[in-house]
Amino acid sequence: MSPFLRIGFSKFEIDPGLAYHEEVLNAYCAVYMKEAIDTEKGQVYKQKKPTMYPPWNTTFDAHIHHGRIMHVMVKDRTAELKSEATVALDSLATRCKKENGKLEIWLELKPQGRLLMEARYFLEKSDAAGQTEGDRESEREQDGLFALHHRRGAIKQAKVHVVKCHEFSATFFPQPTFCSVCKEFVWGLNKQGYQCRQCNAAIHKKCIDKVIAKCTGSAVNSKETMIHKERFKIDMPHRFKVHNYKSPTFCEHCGTLLWGLAKQGLKCEECGMNVHHKCQKKVANLCGVNQKLMAEALAIIGSKQQAKSTRESEIISREGPVGVGQPGVVRAPSGLIMGLAATATPANKEMQGVSWEGPADVGGSVTEALTEEEPLYAVPRKENQPKFTIDDFVLHKMLGKGSFGKVFLSELKKSGKFFAVKALKKDVVLMDDDVECTMVERRVLSLAWENPFLTHLYCTFQTKENLFFVMEYLNGGDLMFHIQNCHKFDLHRATFYAAEIICGLQFLHGKGIIYRDLKLDNVLLDSEGHIKIADFGMCKENMMGQEMRTSTFCGTPDYIAPEILLGQKYNSSVDWWSFGVLLYEMLIGQSPFHGRDEEELFQSIRTDNPIYPRWLTKDSRDILVKLFVREPEERLGMKGDIRQHGFFSSTDWIALEQRQVAPPFRPTLSSPSDCSNFDKEFINEKPRLSCADRTLINSVDQTMFRNFSFVNPGMAHITAR
Repeated sequence: MSPFLRIGFSKFEIDPGLAYHEEVLNAYCAVYMKEAIDTEKGQVYKQKKPTMYPPWNTTFDAHIHHGRIMHVMVKDRTAELKSEATVALDSLATRCKKENGKLEIWLELKPQGRLLMEARYFLEKSDAAGQTEGDRESEREQDGLFALHHRRGAIKQAKVHVVKCHEFSATFFPQPTFCSVCKEFVWGLNKQGYQCRQCNAAIHKKCIDKVIAKCTGSAVNSKETMIHKERFKIDMPHRFKVHNYKSPTFCEHCGTLLWGLAKQGLKCEECGMNVHHKCQKKVANLCGVNQKLMAEALAIIGSKQQAKSTRESEIISREGPVGVGQPGVVRAPSGLIMGLAATATPANKEMQGVSWEGPADVGGSVTEALTEEEPLYAVPRKENQPKFTIDDFVLHKMLGKGSFGKVFLSELKKSGKFFAVKALKKDVVLMDDDVECTMVERRVLSLAWENPFLTHLYCTFQTKENLFFVMEYLNGGDLMFHIQNCHKFDLHRATFYAAEIICGLQFLHGKGIIYRDLKLDNVLLDSEGHIKIADFGMCKENMMGQEMRTSTFCGTPDYIAPEILLGQKYNSSVDWWSFGVLLYEMLIGQSPFHGRDEEELFQSIRTDNPIYPRWLTKDSRDILVKLFVREPEERLGMKGDIRQHGFFSSTDWIALEQRQVAPPFRPTLSSPSDCSNFDKEFINEKPRLSCADRTLINSVDQTMFRNFSFVNPGMAHITAR
């Protein structure tokens, strides 16, 4: 007879007066089972089994051993709330037996909060021969620990702007801060400006192109800065002396206040610049120089030189060797061949690529109009296609929400058809320095029209406050939603989803795009049960060929490849590692790598080998082992044809690519607008756009989004009544 406890958590409470109160609805449990081990230094507790993430109002089983403890931690999605408690299982079992085998208590957590826990005591009879107690315990606990009950957000390394050897990144300034270039306040919410990671210089985002001084924190001297020094002799050291300030004064380098009652900082005797003592050695030798005016003057000089070189190149091209008999050519008396002015033939619009609805440059030349930020992926659009605004749609339900904005179930008034409209807040996009990520997402979405396994985009448009993506409404829900209902997928269903994901991934790779955020949450089902990969904000473009590499640290922690964690440059190999994690989760129902925090999780990804249950088929185990190879070039997907692996022996790839293979699961839907496959916490909220601060919106640089709006050629028949 083997005793065990059946444990469940149903409620978490915390002091309403604390800052974490608003996030309690997003709290989740993590449970670590630890065993007592005797060492030379005494008794220590070691975790031998994977971390459990039991959802609220469910149960899991834990066998009772002497010296076995349960460490419970409550966290929230922001990772700010961390309350914990430790319970000895044998003591808990003793209390249960005193209460007739059932116990319900409030478990006090530290440093705050309490957890309503229910525990029942059971005696397990011996099972079938050949199955050890350890096997039975492992299977029983895995049924309850199911580690895929909370959604995991992606992370991305802050974007670094290298200017004159400075390494600027978007920064939140908790106190009033001055821009070191224009000497005005850097104001706003969230990440208001840039700060150099080496010399701490603070600037407006709008002033980044006006920096002319080399970073003093870098030993590298840029060629451009050297030219400025040679041409303008910009090497004027300051003459700083300690100064007593009688009124509040800001450092003109890092932008923050000079603190103290006396001798708060240094003042230059020549130009009057004020700095902290700690900033003295970081200030560039620009005494008496106004960086803003100097940058504007250099820009004017540069534009004149560029115009001059352009005119010279045009003259050279006109004077090149041509036949005398060519139309529009006449020989001048001097003997030079001169080109007669002729009316330019309009370019073929079908060859110009996507038509973008941005502010027109009235004074721009034809050449400028054709070459200005052409998209990487050409999707023709005829001029008679309609333009859209948010007033063309009725917002019915909210499907999702995050710091970026919201996703709505929306109906196009003209046709009555339903779409998913993603609304991004411009101020948040700018403050988080995510303009380029947004543009990448739009470009990849416009390309996705060519593949049936990628989410399709119909159009994009903008208002003063928001950016809008109008995408197909995939009402089947995502794989995370469905796997929560059935713990894991059967072999046939997992194979089908994996094969269609491969088709979508290989299409992106063939276009030179690394996806970088493959996970259950980003794989959606349409009404028939086919998969669609969504959310392309993490994509990296222009990565054609295995020799191309990038190094940005990004992805969702559980799915990040070891080469990213090691800081190595990588290619599309990272997508095949993430694919392996996703396939493992579909087949086994839990994550392959575990840890109580990101540090432990990343260590597990770098060093641990996943556990493969005995019931896993030989081909399933083999494909996972080959996907979890830590040498990127030896990983399946990079080496060998993954479609030829035995795991896909029953897959008809030709029929699959044409969506002719019947899905093993069809979502239950009552209507085209059915949203029963989405999380209820969002569905019940009122669908409305967030209100932005008017002053903040008026300060947004709208030119950053001038090429955003787009209409897909497939939208024409969709808008028909």
